[in-house]
Amino acid sequence: MYAATEGVGNGRELDRLCQGHDAYRWLCGSVPVNYHTLNDFRVEQEKALDDLLTQVLAALMAKNVVIVKRISQDGTRVRAGAGSSSFHREKTLKDHLQAAQDQVAALKRQGEEGPAESGRRQAARERAAREREERITAALAELPKIVEAKAKQKAKPSKDRPGRASSTDPEARVMKRGDGGFRPAYNVQLAADPQSRAIVGVQVTNAGSDANLNEAMRKQVERRTGGEVDEHLMDGGFVQLAGIERETQAGVTIYAPPPTPKKEESPYTVRKGDSAEVASWRQRMGTEEAKALYKLRASTSETVNADLKSFRGLHSFAVRGLTKVTCVTLWSVLAYNVMRFASTLIQT
Repeated sequence: MYAATEGVGNGRELDRLCQGHDAYRWLCGSVPVNYHTLNDFRVEQEKALDDLLTQVLAALMAKNVVIVKRISQDGTRVRAGAGSSSFHREKTLKDHLQAAQDQVAALKRQGEEGPAESGRRQAARERAAREREERITAALAELPKIVEAKAKQKAKPSKDRPGRASSTDPEARVMKRGDGGFRPAYNVQLAADPQSRAIVGVQVTNAGSDANLNEAMRKQVERRTGGEVDEHLMDGGFVQLAGIERETQAGVTIYAPPPTPKKEESPYTVRKGDSAEVASWRQRMGTEEAKALYKLRASTSETVNADLKSFRGLHSFAVRGLTKVTCVTLWSVLAYNVMRFASTLIQT
């Protein structure tokens, strides 16, 4: 946790600090900790970390520091550990899988005949070959999901357009980044309390779009805190008219900009076919009061994202897979909340 507050997320770097930095040596009681142990612990505690975030928020809510009546949500793309060249189509993946299987079989025969090198090195080579085979098999299993997701994003999808999956991180996806480029990434969803800027909800997904991710986040925040969200601020990427209807019917007021129409008309004008919930949302977002309230989204979510990426190590992932990536994100979020409210938590 101390390392996360300083933006250190690499096991080898943390191992070095535990040997040479007085603060880390003190925390370890001068007992050496292998970097494998540190890395394994960091990505195997998802439930414990999630529970700890809930406990931290409970302590802050007990002091009336955090309120969840209004939340601001944003998604930020964080660079995945996979390289762009690791994404392949089905035929190439099958070729790689056959090569990996052949290597596993060859190493197994070599071990049975008597290893020409140390048993430890032989075991490491066999483990690496098995893991590569498993990753390529997982990549092939991800292909149908990728093709389905692409079809949903396109108004007129091409039936002949094949998907590509990463042979090193099968759950990563190529996403559009803030600079307009496309690189392997994960979509980190964060919900924050605009009053205190505490992070109150976390979800990591490999969806390339934010559409329809707001409802699950709102329910998570309510489940985690025991409160009820009355107002939900989000950008236009989350907007789906069916979602607006569901959330309004659930008693939640949505603050999100309506899409700009192609014709020269106001986005706040009620359109033919709009339900009562959607019409109310369009008209509300045209008021000065709603526009002023919506500005809280940028001042809250953008500063939270900047803090995590600049100071808590969330600029890129060195681990692979949704489970491990979620764990690393939770460490960063906990570090952010602890550092922002350290004095309040100490008093609690």
